[in-house]
Amino acid sequence: MRQGLWDALAPLRDPREKLPVKWVRPENIHLSLKFLGEVEERREPELVAALKQAAGSRGEPRPLTLQLTGFGVFPDYHRPHVLWAGITPEPGLELLQHGVEQAFAPLGFPTEARAFRPHVTLGRAARDARPRDFKGLAEILAALAFDETVTVAEVDLMQSTLQQDGPVYQVRHHGRLS
Repeated sequence: MRQGLWDALAPLRDPREKLPVKWVRPENIHLSLKFLGEVEERREPELVAALKQAAGSRGEPRPLTLQLTGFGVFPDYHRPHVLWAGITPEPGLELLQHGVEQAFAPLGFPTEARAFRPHVTLGRAARDARPRDFKGLAEILAALAFDETVTVAEVDLMQSTLQQDGPVYQVRHHGRLS
């Protein structure tokens, strides 16, 4: 699925397009349920416990089936900051994300004020990008085809370390969905 997304975006990565975008490498494409920010390593056991609580809050063990389809941007096409692939709303995913919010709130991680909009980030606009750099982007994204279903059976606690080439991700804990 990751490689399929990468391949679908090949027209946008064409050097002739000159889009000022830092692309997420295929191996780093993921769905975030909650971004925690800078966290001391000594807190890892409580984070793992909260993630286990959230992953088990859905009842019986069963994976989630998610449909990735369509592309878009945040906040808007005039000055996009993030290019993304959409995830069709799925009640089980919404319950899982809500469970994560509820499990991490008592640990001092405020609940997200914005509504959950499931997506995978594919690229981020360069800081010096101008609106004219993205002229026609909406039409290009609308013309790209991608529609794939993926089964998710685990949720991970990830550590992100920013480096010059982009973030490096490390799995700190694997948890089964149940």
